[in-house]
Amino acid sequence: MADFSQYDGKIVRIKDSDGRMFTGIAETQSADWCLHLFDRDEEGIEVNGYTLFAPDIAEIRLLPNLSVIRATETWQQAGAYYVRIQAMAKKHHITLRQEFDEHDGPETKYIVVTDEEFPIATARLYEIDRSSVMIGRVVVLPEYRHQGIGTMLVNACEDWAAEMNYAKAVVESRENKIEFYKQMNYETVGEAADGDTFRCIRMEKDL
Repeated sequence: MADFSQYDGKIVRIKDSDGRMFTGIAETQSADWCLHLFDRDEEGIEVNGYTLFAPDIAEIRLLPNLSVIRATETWQQAGAYYVRIQAMAKKHHITLRQEFDEHDGPETKYIVVTDEEFPIATARLYEIDRSSVMIGRVVVLPEYRHQGIGTMLVNACEDWAAEMNYAKAVVESRENKIEFYKQMNYETVGEAADGDTFRCIRMEKDL
């Protein structure tokens, strides 16, 4: 029987038997809990809301050099700006005035993921109203994509928002990212509309 205890509370990357990647903070689930929830009498490991079992796992790796930071200091926020300039503004020919809008201000919260202290991914969140928070500018450097880091980013934003007692998370998803958010239990609200840089659709999730 698998023993996942060595991974509990640590950042891991799991590759399943279908080749999908899951990156995030691991949480061990007991055999009793998995029997109750999944009808499987074996220990599981949860990453970013997905529970996997030993027969489904092709590879699991600890990622000791990866960190998820709530960027409250200027030097940490600079990492968020770096990722957005490199992976969004530069790639999509977006002006800095468009990329850094009125929502990049003193009250804005930023999540930054680093690899050996170098920024590789970021997202921001800011208040819409007393019960709702907007999660946006979810950006991962190209060489780190398709590894589950974007999901880890959004989860980190949701956790922070929940700690601040927000009840709902809102995203304005680009049309080609709708399925990504649907997999994280976001639901579409309204129709797609043209924004300053991309055509987007509003999606919401109860926290």
